[in-house]
Amino acid sequence: MEHYEQETKMTGARAPITLTIPIAIIVAGALIAGAIFLGLRGDSPSVAGIGEPQQAAQETGDLKQMKPIASDDHIRGNPNAPVKIVEYSDMECPFCKRFHKTMKQASTEYGNQVAWVYRHFPLDELHLKARKEAVASECAAEQGGNTAFWKYMDRWFELTPSNNQTDIGTVLPQIAKEIGLDKAKFASCIVSKKYDAHIEENVQNATATGGNGTPWSIVVGKNGKQYPLSGAQPYSVVKQLIDLALQRK
Repeated sequence: MEHYEQETKMTGARAPITLTIPIAIIVAGALIAGAIFLGLRGDSPSVAGIGEPQQAAQETGDLKQMKPIASDDHIRGNPNAPVKIVEYSDMECPFCKRFHKTMKQASTEYGNQVAWVYRHFPLDELHLKARKEAVASECAAEQGGNTAFWKYMDRWFELTPSNNQTDIGTVLPQIAKEIGLDKAKFASCIVSKKYDAHIEENVQNATATGGNGTPWSIVVGKNGKQYPLSGAQPYSVVKQLIDLALQRK
């Protein structure tokens, strides 16, 4: 476009009107495509709402640094599944909210073949409430185990908006009550700070593996091969990675 404008200035000619509309359509289409692509990247502390390309970030990390899946992890599905997807997520991230639905779809379709492992990655620079919300989910698990944790997370992403718009003083105990937790014990747990170290360990591990935005996920195949999964990718992309991980010997 710039090259064409330079030529018209040199010759004194006016750009034909018939070219204006097609060029505008092309430019608009490119902008829309770019916006869709960036919208899938995820949240990053450097740019609110738009994550940077995680391929560049992953160069500074090492997927092999991923903490082995253990008893303190929250696993949805078969713990012995041949493929495991470890997601590092922020409860205030709108892209994580979208990706939560995608992962539920994968869990339903693949059943015992895929295990979903949830880890916390609150981005404090963007979401001041996210770390406390992560603590609340751990307090839910303390009372009701893995089942309560996933009930809490599902309800959280169903009920709440993102980007610090939730009144957590009201909503956290509301969800706890809905899923049958003892509200007094739940409230006491949140202020106890007993899960602060666990959440920080999740954050540090996410960073060590190359994550600098959310959601940041690692797909682990049945042979231990690891694949990075950056941002709120559509289900078709997640499915391709799962199928690849299942086929590896």
